[in-house]
Amino acid sequence: MRRKLVAGNWKMNGNLAANSALLYELVAAIGHAAPCDIAVCVPAPYLALCQQQLTNTAIAWGGQDLSAHEAGAYTGEVSATMLTDFRSHYVVVGHSERRAMHGENNALVAQKTVRALRAGLVPIVCVGETLSEREAGRTMQVVGDQLNAVLALLEPADLTRIVVAYEPVWAIGTGKTATPDMAQEVHAGLRQLLAAQDALAAAGICILYGGSMKPDNARELMAMADIDGGLIGGAALKSADFLAIIAASSNH
Repeated sequence: MRRKLVAGNWKMNGNLAANSALLYELVAAIGHAAPCDIAVCVPAPYLALCQQQLTNTAIAWGGQDLSAHEAGAYTGEVSATMLTDFRSHYVVVGHSERRAMHGENNALVAQKTVRALRAGLVPIVCVGETLSEREAGRTMQVVGDQLNAVLALLEPADLTRIVVAYEPVWAIGTGKTATPDMAQEVHAGLRQLLAAQDALAAAGICILYGGSMKPDNARELMAMADIDGGLIGGAALKSADFLAIIAASSNH
């Protein structure tokens, strides 16, 4: 049975004092044992804070993006080795906000995924459709193209080292959420695409739901057969909400 993963994506929020307090509250509540895998993906300036406060706890940490380049004249970029310098475990790759606001296409997301893997990071590869794409009946075509671009660059051994996150763009920060059945349908389709590469590996790959998962819907979503946790946005910024979602994972 796949172990659930609840990963918080802080996006561009917080400050040193508030983030430190949030981490303290999470560690105090969770301790050294947790019902699922837990991570926080934070703005790069706070990776040192995570290393300081989360080392030897049940909470892992990671970045929200990385450069497709190893090093060089790429002002403002953060390399994979910079993330690993702070003992990051995860990195979010291809988030819908990066795709929409920074023009990241499927090919670039695939390159970043490979860069993360080569550095020993676990990439959380995001896929998802817009409202117009869903209404046009193109959901599986869109997310399939996004995922297949990544799979095309992976070595067979890499498949078991990725996490996939389905984030319907129309449900991020809007208060809208895919129903559990709607989300499960896409998650099952994504697992079929993974199984086409390696059926055994696909059975063990964690596929997260990333469309406004909250304490009041987390349990129902994570009860679905192919929903293995959540990539949590706004609710990850409040310890009580994030802890409630983590608790919801324990019954499945």
